[in-house]
Amino acid sequence: MSDIAIRIDGRAGRITLNRPRALNALTYEMCLAIDAALRAWAEDPEVALVLIEGAGEKAFSAGGDIVEMYETGTRGDYSYGRRFWRDEYRMNARIAGYPKPVVSFLQGFTMGGGVGVGCHGSHRIVGETSQIAMPECGIGLIPDVGGTYLLARAPGRLGEYYGMTGARMGPGDAVLTGFASHYLPQADWDAAKATLVETGTVAELEAACPAPPEARIAPFRAEIDTDFNYVFGVEVEAALDTRDTEFSRNALLGLRRGAPLSTASALHLIRMARGYADLREALRHEYRWTWRAAEHGDFIEGIRAQVIDKDRTPRWQHAKLGNVTPEDVRAMVATLGPDELTFEGETP
Repeated sequence: MSDIAIRIDGRAGRITLNRPRALNALTYEMCLAIDAALRAWAEDPEVALVLIEGAGEKAFSAGGDIVEMYETGTRGDYSYGRRFWRDEYRMNARIAGYPKPVVSFLQGFTMGGGVGVGCHGSHRIVGETSQIAMPECGIGLIPDVGGTYLLARAPGRLGEYYGMTGARMGPGDAVLTGFASHYLPQADWDAAKATLVETGTVAELEAACPAPPEARIAPFRAEIDTDFNYVFGVEVEAALDTRDTEFSRNALLGLRRGAPLSTASALHLIRMARGYADLREALRHEYRWTWRAAEHGDFIEGIRAQVIDKDRTPRWQHAKLGNVTPEDVRAMVATLGPDELTFEGETP
């Protein structure tokens, strides 16, 4: 059984992530296949729109398949991870700038690499089971695949909150933050997909979508806007630590669960991304960080603790957020010179 099904179905180019037992985690080969299909369909008059879905009920895609990154990285070979991220980010940018509607149906978990596939298109549909998150700091990474760009455009300081804590968004939260564009009850998804395939237009889908449920995060927005309105991660931590509420205690747990270097860098990158003109600029900065993640960051240790050994006791290179200096963060996002990420039509 193939990990991904790609075909033309009626008026739609249809992509099905087909690893339900692995929560449709993206492999490098899947990223390349998605990008190739998008390139082929961009000028194909038979394809009016692109439909992206995940097999099974549990997840659209719960992230990227990072085991091989760990295995190669522990041998001192960082080229595989760098190549994976380079081509994945180029695919993410292609979705964001696609000349035709891209409609994704985001049931269950959509996290990490799944966000890169499912949350940059024109129509991003969530339902009752949808849970979207960027939990990368917990494995010694940063919210990448354009996550910093999405987070930077969320209202107030919601982006800093979700990016630094890895908290999950329900359907109402996902629409509020901009990770999703529409809510549709999942009982109506099959009919909606059939209409997309038959008509090649999104008008009926848009008309069928009701108002989303209330965002669960709504009652805490004022608290978030105050506590996450700082330049440095240690300042955010201190603000949460002085506020004795159930919400602040849970946020603090999430904040401290991540690698300190990753959490401090996530705040820096999200704040920087507010000034970017497009997704590509955010991806360039994310790539500088991930290019260094295995060699100079905590990525290998994070995977070991969370995925390989599963002891949940990572030994981060910084014991706490207060030990991370601005120089540490700047070093992770310094220019890569000839290794900078480029996109089609750009000079390397």
